[in-house]
Amino acid sequence: MSSISKKIRKYLTIFLKGNVYYLRSLGAHIGKDCRIYINDFGSEPFLVTVGDKVTIAGGTKIITHNGSTWLIGDERGRRYHYQRVEIGNNVFIGMNAIILQGVKIGNNVIVGAGAVVTKSIQDGLVVGGNPAKVITTFQNFKDKSLQNHISEQEMNFEISYENNINNVVDSSFKPNIGRNE
Repeated sequence: MSSISKKIRKYLTIFLKGNVYYLRSLGAHIGKDCRIYINDFGSEPFLVTVGDKVTIAGGTKIITHNGSTWLIGDERGRRYHYQRVEIGNNVFIGMNAIILQGVKIGNNVIVGAGAVVTKSIQDGLVVGGNPAKVITTFQNFKDKSLQNHISEQEMNFEISYENNINNVVDSSFKPNIGRNE
């Protein structure tokens, strides 16, 4: 099959059956009720396990090998290093995060947008940054969200999406970076 035919088949499968179906067809292990907004788990998708109720936002990269070992070799040839990636249940991975090989993400975890996850994450944490560091606990995040963010009941689904969001948008901005913190 030509590379163009493969691409057409890939995008037709994604369009007709979705990213989760497509990634499972490549050997990825994906649980129930997942929202996965990427269609690429790298060159070894069969090394990726995703639990139940997981969101993986667009632009996220999941890496299951260390490509730099390609530079290392001797009379026995170049070297390869592969490791699994495991993502637990009830996990949110923000846009453009990078999950490196050998990382195990626990349950009830939030990975912030743009985070570079170089180490495994225990259950119940919120992490972000490059490299990712603990920001708070999942429970603290949950408590603040329940207290400070609008609920589904408070939304008005009878009006347009734009009007609904404009009615509930938080108009404040984050504090400045700098000396006056």
